[in-house]
Amino acid sequence: MARHDQSKARLVLAAASLLCAVLGSVHAFSVFLEPLELAFSASRSAVSFTYSLALVTLTCTVLLGPRIFARWSAARLVLVTSALAAFGTFLAGIAGSLPVIWLGYSLIFGAANGIGYGFGLQISAQVNPGREGLAMGIVTAAYALGAIVSPILFAIAVDVSGFALAMLAMSVVLIATGSISATLMHRAKAWYKSSRPAADSKPTAIRDQQLLWIGYFGAVLAGLMVLGHAAGILAVLKPGLPGWTAAVVISCTNLVGSLAGGRLADKIPLGVLLSGLAILTALSLVGLALIGPVGGVIVGLSLVGFAYGGTIAAYPAVIAKLFGTQDSARVYGRVFTAWGAAGLLGPWLAGVLFDISGTYHIALLTAAGFGLFSAGVVTLVFRRRTVGG
Repeated sequence: MARHDQSKARLVLAAASLLCAVLGSVHAFSVFLEPLELAFSASRSAVSFTYSLALVTLTCTVLLGPRIFARWSAARLVLVTSALAAFGTFLAGIAGSLPVIWLGYSLIFGAANGIGYGFGLQISAQVNPGREGLAMGIVTAAYALGAIVSPILFAIAVDVSGFALAMLAMSVVLIATGSISATLMHRAKAWYKSSRPAADSKPTAIRDQQLLWIGYFGAVLAGLMVLGHAAGILAVLKPGLPGWTAAVVISCTNLVGSLAGGRLADKIPLGVLLSGLAILTALSLVGLALIGPVGGVIVGLSLVGFAYGGTIAAYPAVIAKLFGTQDSARVYGRVFTAWGAAGLLGPWLAGVLFDISGTYHIALLTAAGFGLFSAGVVTLVFRRRTVGG
């Protein structure tokens, strides 16, 4: 790569990572569960729906984003995206009811989050030919880093002046980081280059995609049921620790798991990797439910975070190996919708089960069941490939 191209690649990677680090704060939402319940006299399931809807909106714009990526320069797209995200958090900050928070945070901020994250991944890969995996890994790590740092800052803001201050401060940060990111993109003269759609898959491959969708759904649903309620779970199982501790622990191990998942896809059989991560998720959840109240809560949450991070990193790598790099983007786009479906159902379901029982034991065991189901489906995919070719 020429020196000029290397300089451009570094600028683009820095811009994408900076913006995604702020957008990654969406996964610290569990810090807001109790403050929003108290502020609006709402149930845990109603508050959890805020996070679930944000994940669905995020998923939709990740999938649809490539249709608009090439219409503007990278600088303009980043600036508009960050401004839209800031407007969403500002609206949530001044909201007087949960529906307005759903509009501002879940729909507007969620949509901008998906565009920014998806764009950051794709353009970083484009300007780093031959090092696409490394570039996308850095952006993904930055997104996870945002989920590590933000719970502490959000907790401070909530203690000072509640959810409103956290959202208004978030708006300011989004405008600032968006402006810096746009400036870096402008200096790099970066544009996203759209690609031509790949050919249709064979029927056998489509069946495998459907099974992978189900397997991915079960695995990430199990993880998201915990991620969306991390602070609440810790408050029930270990009341002496501050709620943000859970979000930070899960985010840190999520980051480690993400780095490990892609690496392991090159080292061990693919079916063993995916089913092993799902089984690790299930065992960790059973441990939390059965022995969490008497100890080991942090260990359990750490293992869930690691397995979840490994899962979301391993699936795109596995899909690329199964279907080839030319077709992997389109196939992963289909399978990725399982993440959005799990994001809608998982945190909401955990909230409903908490409202019914007053504890997280049933929710944790239910999530473990989804993890085991995922392992079984993944095993079926690779058994079919071994037998049928």
